[in-house]
Amino acid sequence: MTRALPASILVLLLCPLLGCPPPPPPPPIDHEPVRFIALGDTGEGNEAQYDVAEAMAAVCADQGCDFVLLLGDNIYESGVNALDDLQWQEKFELPYAGLDLPFYAVLGNHDYGLLVPSNDRAEFQVAYTDVSDKWIMPARHYSHRHSNVEFVALDTQATQFPGSLGPELEAQDRWLKDLLAQDREGAWRIVYGHHPYVSNGLHGNAGAYDGFPPELDLSGIHLKRLFDEHICGSADLYLCGHDHDREWLEQRCGGTRFVVSGAGAKLRPIEDVQPAHFGDYQFEGFTWFEIVDDELTLQFWNRYGELDYENGWNRRE
Repeated sequence: MTRALPASILVLLLCPLLGCPPPPPPPPIDHEPVRFIALGDTGEGNEAQYDVAEAMAAVCADQGCDFVLLLGDNIYESGVNALDDLQWQEKFELPYAGLDLPFYAVLGNHDYGLLVPSNDRAEFQVAYTDVSDKWIMPARHYSHRHSNVEFVALDTQATQFPGSLGPELEAQDRWLKDLLAQDREGAWRIVYGHHPYVSNGLHGNAGAYDGFPPELDLSGIHLKRLFDEHICGSADLYLCGHDHDREWLEQRCGGTRFVVSGAGAKLRPIEDVQPAHFGDYQFEGFTWFEIVDDELTLQFWNRYGELDYENGWNRRE
């Protein structure tokens, strides 16, 4: 006696002949939303820094925040020279006392000291992770993940001084290449550091910073090469400071978008030489982000708690 084949198997066998429709896609995965603030060039301890911090606290209370990304130049003018340096209180702890959030920080040029980079000053900022309740910088370069978003923190000052900071630059390059080669499993990838790849601010674009010719390290040529060879197309978004303004540039490289948020405590003019969705140097402020599955929303807020611009995109588009 021959047993009849189950209907499901018959369908699979006959589909090539009958032209059956493809099976429905799997249902989308609902991830926990990720909400954060990004700002740089903060460490002045001045009235503007306090105003920006107050505006941040108000936005976070209203819309929600999980953490803050500090984009370098955390302590002006030349970083800290000890774990108990009073500048930690004056330029970080007290201004942000009203924000009970982790601050994921990267190093800026001023954090290394002036003129000649100081490894000691950089390492004090790393070590402060074990002292503060909110400061997080486990290494000069590191990564962290929240829901479906991977964050990659870079020490871009190392690209400016490949001689004196060569070991740090080489270690970061090896680490970054290995990280970017890994499957991010459909997650967003946001890279952040201090120096810009493209900017309408006075420092300008990598490879031509401050009018330096590209054969000089200070032109940012090493950062440009790093992006062109490895980051462009591997990241959805790059966040930076260094220029004291707020910008979202229209330019992309391999799909990677660019936002400058370096108006955390002071300002410098911008030049509208490159197309931008938004650009402002009139007000200190910050950028607030929300990521829900494949949708990103960004908002530029100023020191007076006013929303200057809102937009966003879908990473699949």
